[in-house]
Amino acid sequence: MEQKLHTPEGVRDIYNTECRKKLTVQEKLHNTLHLYGYQDIQTPTFEYFDVFREEIGTISSRELYKFFDREGNTLSLRPDITPSIARAAATLFEDEDFPVRLCYIGNTFINHFSYQGRLKENTQLGAELIGEDSIEADAEMIAMLVDGLKKVGLKEFQVNIGHVDFIRTLLCESGLNDERITEVYSLIGNRNYFGVEEVLDSERVSESVKEAFRVLPELIGGAEVLKKAALTVSAREALAAIDRLQKIYVLLKHYGVEEHVTFDMSMCGSYGYYSGIIFRAYTYGTGDAIVRGGRYDHLLEKFGKSIPSIGFAIIVDELMSALSRQKIAVDAGHRDLIVYTEDIQQWAFTLAKDYRSNGTCIVLKKCRAEESLSCYEDYGKRIQADNLLFLKEDHDIEVINLKSGEKHLLHAEEKKPEGETV
Repeated sequence: MEQKLHTPEGVRDIYNTECRKKLTVQEKLHNTLHLYGYQDIQTPTFEYFDVFREEIGTISSRELYKFFDREGNTLSLRPDITPSIARAAATLFEDEDFPVRLCYIGNTFINHFSYQGRLKENTQLGAELIGEDSIEADAEMIAMLVDGLKKVGLKEFQVNIGHVDFIRTLLCESGLNDERITEVYSLIGNRNYFGVEEVLDSERVSESVKEAFRVLPELIGGAEVLKKAALTVSAREALAAIDRLQKIYVLLKHYGVEEHVTFDMSMCGSYGYYSGIIFRAYTYGTGDAIVRGGRYDHLLEKFGKSIPSIGFAIIVDELMSALSRQKIAVDAGHRDLIVYTEDIQQWAFTLAKDYRSNGTCIVLKKCRAEESLSCYEDYGKRIQADNLLFLKEDHDIEVINLKSGEKHLLHAEEKKPEGETV
């Protein structure tokens, strides 16, 4: 007997109701982006390795899935879709003077260490606003994100907003070498502020910079933390970052989304290409961010076009996990099962066609004499049908609600209302 193959570690099959719900959520999110004027773009699943090299600011080369083509070129599965869109936009919109709004859905691939227990293939749905460096563009991105998350039924979530120049300026003032700066970034990303303090104490860092790092854990909260942050720094770049966040907050209040906004001045971004405002969205039921985003004003320069940009990516699999654990219902559509005998096959086909023309999903199953009706009830439950319609020889229909178990008889002379299910 041949051994059955299973999926590699870090990937999984999604099917039936779970898959239908995921596609429904994607459709709602996608529609929200369309309502804001974003247009679709599809980029290749794999690109030349150079598109995702570490100098671009994505992930470590060790975490890329790399392979070769026939000519010996090194290729990579995309770990992140933004660099692909930046590469495409630098060419496709080379002569465009006005902002370009793009959106996408696609899978990304990161070769995480197995012990991390994270999926290595994830679906991302996101948006990119290319060609505008303004607080209006920043606010639009965050407002659109909040709108989309609410459209899929999420209520309790928070978008944490920061600015890379705040931490970057403090690190520049610290005088640490590149190796130590990388270490501090990692410690801050893990919220290990005691570790940060140890690093600073071991180096010749001024007391004012040490004090600024000590108060970082307190610089998380509402708009009031921006005023507190302004009192901890004196560098022009850091103060300019705070000023921009304050102006963005005013616009977010105009959008009416401020209740979902939190400021976190310790944020330093998960990707090296971030250059300004950065944000992540969190909710209950998942241990990681469901959205990552930020401004990347210098990324397109790597592909030959100098133009400011901002974007975000919703990690759909993390979002689905949160919706499930929060018991937020996702309406994946109605589905009925019609069971018939060979003698009334033509009627069954006609009836199914009638239902489908009115938008109802119908599964047809010809029954066998040796099988009982309960067998088809079990089958209907396995395929997540809502009702079983058993067609009788006299053209009556026995209707069984597969969720409640309720049964009733629909007589031949009763006519189904237009556009309704039984």
